[in-house]
Amino acid sequence: MAVNPSSPASALTAAFELKASSFTLPVIRLLAGSMEAVAEQLGTKVEQAPEFFRNTPVVIDLTALPPGAGEVEFPVLVGLLRGYGMIPFGVRGGTQSQHAAAEAMELAILSETFARVAKASGGATEPQARARADAAPATTRGEPQKRPSQGFTLVTRPVRSGQRIYAAGGDLSVVAAVSSGAELMADGNIHVYGPLRGRALAGMKGNAEARIFCQDLQAELVSVAGHYRISESIPPELRGQPVQIYLDQKILRIERL
Repeated sequence: MAVNPSSPASALTAAFELKASSFTLPVIRLLAGSMEAVAEQLGTKVEQAPEFFRNTPVVIDLTALPPGAGEVEFPVLVGLLRGYGMIPFGVRGGTQSQHAAAEAMELAILSETFARVAKASGGATEPQARARADAAPATTRGEPQKRPSQGFTLVTRPVRSGQRIYAAGGDLSVVAAVSSGAELMADGNIHVYGPLRGRALAGMKGNAEARIFCQDLQAELVSVAGHYRISESIPPELRGQPVQIYLDQKILRIERL
């Protein structure tokens, strides 16, 4: 017997309800603004317990940043966290300008009482994590910072699993294979003249015009300016093909060359 949607019985059937709740969430607590130090130490922690971090929502805590630390490079940080399988969803603490930069990366701004946050296993306590933050130019409100590529880094040997290569301030070219578990990062473009089986993150400092070019796409993850796709979301017909990867209106496109 069909139910009339306008009947009283149908009106009483709720499709959902909104309820307040609280959760205990892992937190990455920034002690300095240097993304190079964060990248180096985060990789070490994830290697120790990769399953702990896989598909884990995390809060970015800015309350411990020293005064005058400058702007947080959220495109780089979000790209790093996603590259290691974590799901950054919110920011706690920080300044108004830092909040604006976080919102540009679609992160929520959390109040101090929103959630009980628990430190991720083995939080960064090494002296290097306490190093003085690198000075960073101001960014346009609501828009990630863009920096032109200057120079390039050339790699002529295969990049093995566990290796991480970062081309700061320019492009990265690899004329060899990139193994599964390896990671390529560049502030500019990434070119791979061989199979790309690991992770490739271009536009690390917010350059939305950066691109990834590879001769044989088999990547675990590709990212441009913090926008990413994992292996499962890459169309099967593009796997094993020469492609270019770029941003188009904040959508990550993959096209055959």
